[in-house]
Amino acid sequence: MNHPVDLGKDDLGDDVPGALSGAPGAVPAETRRRGETARAALTALRGEVAKTVVGQDAVVTGLVIALLCRGHVLLEGVPGTAKTLLIKTLSRALDLDFKRVQFTPDLMPGDVTGSLVYDNRTAEFEFREGPVFTNLLLADEINRTPPKTQASLLEAMEERQVSVEGTARPLPDPFVVCATQNPIEYEGTYPLPEAQLDRFLVKLTVPVPTRDEEIAMLQRHAAGFDPRDLSAVKPVAGAADLAAGRAAVQAVHLDPKVAAYVVDLCRATRQSPSLQLGVSPRGATALLATSRAWAWLSGRDYVTPDDVKALARPTLRHRVQLRPEAELEGATADGVLEGILAHVPAPR
Repeated sequence: MNHPVDLGKDDLGDDVPGALSGAPGAVPAETRRRGETARAALTALRGEVAKTVVGQDAVVTGLVIALLCRGHVLLEGVPGTAKTLLIKTLSRALDLDFKRVQFTPDLMPGDVTGSLVYDNRTAEFEFREGPVFTNLLLADEINRTPPKTQASLLEAMEERQVSVEGTARPLPDPFVVCATQNPIEYEGTYPLPEAQLDRFLVKLTVPVPTRDEEIAMLQRHAAGFDPRDLSAVKPVAGAADLAAGRAAVQAVHLDPKVAAYVVDLCRATRQSPSLQLGVSPRGATALLATSRAWAWLSGRDYVTPDDVKALARPTLRHRVQLRPEAELEGATADGVLEGILAHVPAPR
């Protein structure tokens, strides 16, 4: 099992003194104002989600980063850690449309994307949209369905459209796939191929709550909390805030030395003796995107090496593949990435 996601306050907290400062270009005042308003709204998400989900602030932060980067999320955690409730609550707090698909061995591609249905009244075929036509799609236990159905999501994730009978139909904006999988039960599952794993922006591990958090959760249930009733959750942000946030993230300055650091980290994974598959160039661009988004959420308009370090594991852990002998020795993807982060010198 992977280690818990490293997006907590200790890892993504205050800047380290002496870190690289940026030299950002001029940002229009209106863009800056909208960005500050969006940042305040997105920061309030943690408190709103905490009304129903206890102790998953780090995962919420990772999901917000993915939304800002228009990327998709792979959630991994044991059953009963509120993965579904977390996504439902987040969609309500963001006032976004939400749909859930339970992936099973008999699920067909058309059950996800939609299909053509013959209409007797008009004597024509009409397209009926599948659950993929939404803002937040929860693909529950995605590794329990055959590769044919898993592949039906590829075009939607990459091109943000669905093609049926030669006609391309655009998906709503924003569109984010949040896929879950169980890390301890592999019987009857179909592991995602590397080509599909690489299309997820981040892989977030959902940890079991701490003792204090679990006590607080039980006290809520004893007081009458119903996880099916989300009426207490109010929209605190929306699609407009996400769009303004994305525009502000694009204005975050990247020092050439930090860009070189991202490349050096990714190249080091390709040379690691513990890995048979390193990070692709797509992974390097993903790490750049998540680092810029975290820098903006932290109130800065430039990226530091510590931003890159904080997002390296969630962004890269699913893009590397261990050698069999390394697995036998107990190595993990997170452990190898830790070693690479410690070995590759960071710019100052």
